[in-house]
Amino acid sequence: MSISRLIEIMAALRDPVSGCPWDLEQDFRSVAPYTIEEAYEVADVIERGDLTGLEEELGDLLLQVVFHARMASEQGAFDFDDVVRAICDKLVRRHPHVFGGETIGSAAAQTVAWEQHKARERAGHGASAGLLDDVPMALPALARALKLGRRAARAGFDWPDAAGVRRKLDEELAELDAAVGGGSPPKAVEAELGDVLLAVANYARHLGLDPETALRRGNDRFVKRFQHLEQRLAESGLSGEAAGPERLDGWWEEAKRLEEEP
Repeated sequence: MSISRLIEIMAALRDPVSGCPWDLEQDFRSVAPYTIEEAYEVADVIERGDLTGLEEELGDLLLQVVFHARMASEQGAFDFDDVVRAICDKLVRRHPHVFGGETIGSAAAQTVAWEQHKARERAGHGASAGLLDDVPMALPALARALKLGRRAARAGFDWPDAAGVRRKLDEELAELDAAVGGGSPPKAVEAELGDVLLAVANYARHLGLDPETALRRGNDRFVKRFQHLEQRLAESGLSGEAAGPERLDGWWEEAKRLEEEP
């Protein structure tokens, strides 16, 4: 079955006379949260190695593209074919070593060339555009921090190594402690906490890690350990308060040991 069938279905759903009332009420802003959610669901099934789920979630994500393209078409802005044409042109333009005469010897060199192409495209959109201007505000905060750090590093604004970032993290933690201990107003404490998290994201970048992925996996571990805690509480017939901190800590450490077992 071709993409044209999905485009036809979307057109029917948006038909002003016979379409779906819910679909007809939507606009770009109302659909955007679903687009983000579907992208995360794709990432989730990939993380779990669920290829059957991946097939379904990719379909849901594709629907989001078709939905946005349909709404744009109704406004006379662009349609799905224009979206496809634009990404095809971009891929060819950014891969001259495949579709042109350039030669690139490694994936690392390709990454540099890719960013150079993107920089030229940004310059084409306006000579006064700043290097960080088009980093999306809607990105999750840690993911945006990582991207901002990468962009700034290309302009030479970076630490020479991970050790330098680690020292910066210690500095930011000390400033946070001072703000908390000194009775600073909540907004000031929040600002210091934001600096700590930004330093953590940059530290992850220098370690070659993605902080968003690290936190997502950390969340998953927390859920599993907490579920183990709940199981132990149910077996003991105790509440968390009755079990006490020492016993809860013991069960928590037990959950961590179980993770290490093959």
